[in-house]
Amino acid sequence: MDGAELIGKIFFTWLSLVLGLILLPSAFGVSLGISEMYMKILVKTLEWATLRIEKGSQKESVLKSSASVGIIQRDKSPMEKGLRGRDFELSDAFYFSKKGLEAIVEDEVTQRFSSEELVSWNLLTRTNINFQYISLRLTMVWVLGVIIRYCVLLPLRVTLAFIGISFLVIGTTMVGQLPDSSFKNWLSELVHLTCCRICVRALSGTIHYHNREHRPQKGGICVANHTSPIDVLILTTDGCYAMVGQVHGGLMGIIQRAMVKACPHVWFERSEMRDRHLVIKRLREHIADKKKLPILIFPEGTCINNTSVMMFKKGSFEIGGTIYPVAIKYNPQFGDAFWNSSKYNMVSYLLRMMTSWAIVCDVWYLPPMTREEGEDAVQFANRVKSAIARQGGLTELPWDGGLKREKVKDTYKEEQQKTYSKMIVGNGSLNTDSD
Repeated sequence: MDGAELIGKIFFTWLSLVLGLILLPSAFGVSLGISEMYMKILVKTLEWATLRIEKGSQKESVLKSSASVGIIQRDKSPMEKGLRGRDFELSDAFYFSKKGLEAIVEDEVTQRFSSEELVSWNLLTRTNINFQYISLRLTMVWVLGVIIRYCVLLPLRVTLAFIGISFLVIGTTMVGQLPDSSFKNWLSELVHLTCCRICVRALSGTIHYHNREHRPQKGGICVANHTSPIDVLILTTDGCYAMVGQVHGGLMGIIQRAMVKACPHVWFERSEMRDRHLVIKRLREHIADKKKLPILIFPEGTCINNTSVMMFKKGSFEIGGTIYPVAIKYNPQFGDAFWNSSKYNMVSYLLRMMTSWAIVCDVWYLPPMTREEGEDAVQFANRVKSAIARQGGLTELPWDGGLKREKVKDTYKEEQQKTYSKMIVGNGSLNTDSD
């Protein structure tokens, strides 16, 4: 009995601390300074660890070169310059062989679907492949960090996540029973904001928002680069959105069904997602109502590893209306937010997130953009993508994120073949004057 009473007191004390020091402040968007103090200690610790590594490692310059340049140093000059020929030559085959070998060793596409490598160790499991034992003191700090992350932070974060998700499901279900009115909309937004703030706090999230005067407005479309499923939480902490996505099963399906009762989210069945015209029609109907929340869309269609922005699908830009671009950039020093769905399932991914130091990111709201006269959907999508890449300091790539799971389309191969054929037609020169 005494043991049961002791466990009950410990559990009650634990919940009281979580409720009073974390849950209530995060629900109201207030900080008691605990997160700030934690981040200051963490930054100082990582700075100290970096200095210890630099002093103990004789390969510092090699590490930096390897992380910044990659395995190989490729020539990014266009085909015309690389071949340097006017007529067809048998040696042209060596140029294509060279490019092919470069792609096999390290291409610029598939490396975007794995976690970016760090120059210096951040006291987590993932680090530079060249890292080795440095000192006993550094090892002891790592062991202490493991104890803190798994024995203190993980139980705390799991508790907050459970409370946040439970409140979201229960709250949206209850709000969904109310008749449509401005009060219901206000209450729905309050529930979404509150629960998302709790869930972000469950990841020790520190978010820096910039240019809030450009936040997406009702009746518009918010498009952002996509790194992780928590991108939704990051953005919803600062404002509510109508989500667009495929219907899921399991826990995700329960959350989706509860959320759509309180807010006009746009969920599609798998068969409907293949019907592009149906998707565009439903989205147009949504933005036609200026009282509805802005739609949140990730045009890349898959998660990219926080270093690049890949091709934006044109469907989001055929709808019309105002586009509100948003750039999201995570700081990998404190935790890896990228979700490699081909390697980790959702549970494993969340465990990695909840055992990291923190999730730190910057969010930039860009000025609204509209489709210009004579501009097609693809050109508009590329213009928005370029703006996001520049603001977030991300590499802009023309490749389709679908290459994460699919083979290269024949059209990509045909484009290279056509470019080469133009070079050898007309006595081996590109006839640009006639254009």
